Amino acid sequence: MREIKIGLLGCGTVGGGVITVLQMNKDIIEQRVGAKLTLAKVLCRPEDMTRPVLKGLNTTFELEDILNDPSIDIVVELIGGTRVAKDFLLRAMDAGKHVVTANKDVIAQFGKEVFDAVERNNIDFLFEAAVGGGIPIIMPLKRCLTANRLTEVLGIVNGTTNYMLTKMAEVGADYDTVLKEAQALGYAEANPASDVEGLDAARKAAILASLAFNSRVQLKDVHVEGITKITTADIDYAKSLGYVVKLLAVGKDTPLGIDVRVHPAFLPKAHPLASVNGVLNAIFVRGNSIGEAMFFGPGAGGVPTASAVISDIIEIARNILNGKPGAVGCTCYGDKPLCPIEEIVTSYYIRLLVDDKPGVLGSIAKIFGDAGVSLKSVVQTAHNKDRAEIVVITHAVKYKAIIDAANRLKELPVVDDVLGMIRVHSEDEAQKND
Repeated sequence: MREIKIGLLGCGTVGGGVITVLQMNKDIIEQRVGAKLTLAKVLCRPEDMTRPVLKGLNTTFELEDILNDPSIDIVVELIGGTRVAKDFLLRAMDAGKHVVTANKDVIAQFGKEVFDAVERNNIDFLFEAAVGGGIPIIMPLKRCLTANRLTEVLGIVNGTTNYMLTKMAEVGADYDTVLKEAQALGYAEANPASDVEGLDAARKAAILASLAFNSRVQLKDVHVEGITKITTADIDYAKSLGYVVKLLAVGKDTPLGIDVRVHPAFLPKAHPLASVNGVLNAIFVRGNSIGEAMFFGPGAGGVPTASAVISDIIEIARNILNGKPGAVGCTCYGDKPLCPIEEIVTSYYIRLLVDDKPGVLGSIAKIFGDAGVSLKSVVQTAHNKDRAEIVVITHAVKYKAIIDAANRLKELPVVDDVLGMIRVHSEDEAQKND
């Protein structure tokens, strides 16, 4: 049986998971590949050496020990970050090594540079774990769904924010309380900005949109809003109106170009993504042949993510055995424009604090009408003796029109504050964008 050797860069949570799964499923993996997969060297830090998972393995502190070893066929990059990881990836490729990564940051920011190196060196580069952790979505988009014209990809792709929004809905806790709980459980970092401000999801949205619509989308192209302004009142209104609140990564192929964004959204309870709770992730895809499909499962964690990493290793090992590297390279062959955020059409939930007196509803309705915004429903609730809350759900409208309406409302004397404005995912949005 042929031996295929692997160099592993990083032995943290995911790296340790890769070591564990390779050892745990050694026999079945070798049977499925038809070759022996050997972890030849592991790049680690001196402080990692006490980790039990490294016992009996050949470790090194120097990248060159892996790059200069001609027997190593595949390099697996799991150190994370951007600049150093990108440098390691490119050096491995230029050394003729096939590469596997879970690094969404590098792909979202430096995808063109990386894929140019892949083509230049005629090697395999796979990154299944970069978006959905253990959920298979990259290869389905690159292979299984290529007969479709994909028009929409929606994702709950950040477990931290999904956990927080789920807890806010289930127990009525406020944002600060659920954030502290998520940090205590290890779901959120001490500095949670990447998660709660939507940047982690935005990197994944850029990758998903690039694959779904065959045109390169970078992190800087994604319109991003996080969950930091979501309140228990917004969650409660969503419930009463038949919605749940989720942080969505959205990609759409519209006549005006690719619409790619990350933001909280009111999602109808009947939507397949609405029941995805806790730290779980899911990606929903719409195509003109398949119709609707959803990929669901653990979006993080050492062993689940290792499952996706090792599936890439196995794919490359099979290609090596068959002498066919680079069978599916970069699929961003198009050059589609980006849809301007001002032109993106969606429905909105808007919550206002207003004077509780006659004529207020009429004044507000006139503002919306003057801005070209049609109202789907209006709910008014008493707030205290002289103030009331008005909640409005609009029909699908361009972003520039809703911003115009919001600015006019802020200038209206009877409006004390615009307390919240959240997009509502609806079918009339899909129809107007198509």
